[in-house]
Amino acid sequence: MTADLISEGTLESLESARARGRSGDRPPALTEPQVLEAREMYDELDVRGKHKCTLTPTAGTFAVSRKTPYRHLDRDEHRTG
Repeated sequence: MTADLISEGTLESLESARARGRSGDRPPALTEPQVLEAREMYDELDVRGKHKCTLTPTAGTFAVSRKTPYRHLDRDEHRTG
Protein backbone atom coordinates (compact mmCIF):
# COMPACT_ATOMS: atom_id res chain seq x y z
CA MET A 1 0.00 0.00 0.00
CA THR A 2 2.65 2.51 1.02
CA ALA A 3 4.87 1.52 -1.91
CA ASP A 4 1.96 2.15 -4.28
CA LEU A 5 1.47 5.66 -2.88
CA ILE A 6 5.17 6.42 -3.18
CA SER A 7 5.25 5.12 -6.74
CA GLU A 8 2.17 7.13 -7.66
CA GLY A 9 3.64 10.30 -6.16
CA THR A 10 6.92 9.75 -8.02
CA LEU A 11 5.14 9.27 -11.34
CA GLU A 12 3.08 12.43 -10.78
CA SER A 13 6.24 14.40 -9.96
CA LEU A 14 8.01 13.15 -13.08
CA GLU A 15 5.00 14.00 -15.23
CA SER A 16 4.84 17.48 -13.71
CA ALA A 17 8.56 18.02 -14.33
CA ARG A 18 8.22 16.93 -17.96
CA ALA A 19 5.36 19.39 -18.39
CA ARG A 20 7.73 22.15 -17.20
CA GLY A 21 10.34 21.06 -19.73
CA ARG A 22 12.62 19.16 -17.37
CA SER A 23 13.89 15.78 -18.49
CA GLY A 24 15.78 14.60 -15.40
CA ASP A 25 18.78 13.48 -17.45
CA ARG A 26 22.33 14.00 -16.30
CA PRO A 27 24.16 16.85 -17.96
CA PRO A 28 26.78 15.71 -20.49
CA ALA A 29 30.30 15.19 -19.13
CA LEU A 30 31.81 17.03 -22.11
CA THR A 31 30.46 20.13 -23.79
CA GLU A 32 30.41 20.35 -27.58
CA PRO A 33 33.58 22.53 -27.69
CA GLN A 34 35.32 20.00 -25.44
CA VAL A 35 34.23 17.14 -27.71
CA LEU A 36 35.65 18.99 -30.72
CA GLU A 37 38.90 19.66 -28.88
CA ALA A 38 39.16 16.02 -27.81
CA ARG A 39 38.55 14.96 -31.42
CA GLU A 40 41.32 17.30 -32.63
CA MET A 41 43.72 15.99 -29.97
CA TYR A 42 42.99 12.40 -30.98
CA ASP A 43 43.16 13.03 -34.75
CA GLU A 44 46.56 14.74 -34.56
CA LEU A 45 49.22 12.41 -35.97
CA ASP A 46 52.99 12.34 -35.49
CA VAL A 47 55.57 11.91 -38.28
CA ARG A 48 55.09 8.11 -38.20
CA GLY A 49 51.35 8.45 -38.76
CA LYS A 50 50.44 7.38 -35.23
CA HIS A 51 48.16 9.27 -32.86
CA LYS A 52 50.12 11.85 -30.85
CA CYS A 53 47.65 11.62 -27.99
CA THR A 54 45.58 8.54 -27.19
CA LEU A 55 42.19 8.80 -25.58
CA THR A 56 43.43 7.99 -22.08
CA PRO A 57 45.48 11.21 -21.72
CA THR A 58 42.71 13.07 -23.52
CA ALA A 59 40.26 11.90 -20.86
CA GLY A 60 42.70 13.07 -18.19
CA THR A 61 42.84 16.51 -19.79
CA PHE A 62 39.09 16.92 -19.33
CA ALA A 63 38.92 15.06 -15.98
CA VAL A 64 36.50 12.41 -17.24
CA SER A 65 36.68 8.62 -17.33
CA ARG A 66 38.39 6.79 -20.20
CA LYS A 67 35.04 5.67 -21.55
CA THR A 68 33.68 9.19 -22.08
CA PRO A 69 35.83 10.12 -25.11
CA TYR A 70 35.21 6.68 -26.59
CA ARG A 71 31.45 7.19 -26.32
CA HIS A 72 31.70 10.53 -28.11
CA LEU A 73 33.93 9.09 -30.83
CA ASP A 74 31.51 6.22 -31.39
CA ARG A 75 28.63 8.69 -31.59
CA ASP A 76 30.51 10.81 -34.15
CA GLU A 77 31.34 7.76 -36.29
CA HIS A 78 27.71 6.68 -36.36
CA ARG A 79 26.66 10.14 -37.56
CA THR A 80 29.10 10.24 -40.48
CA GLY A 81 29.17 6.53 -41.34
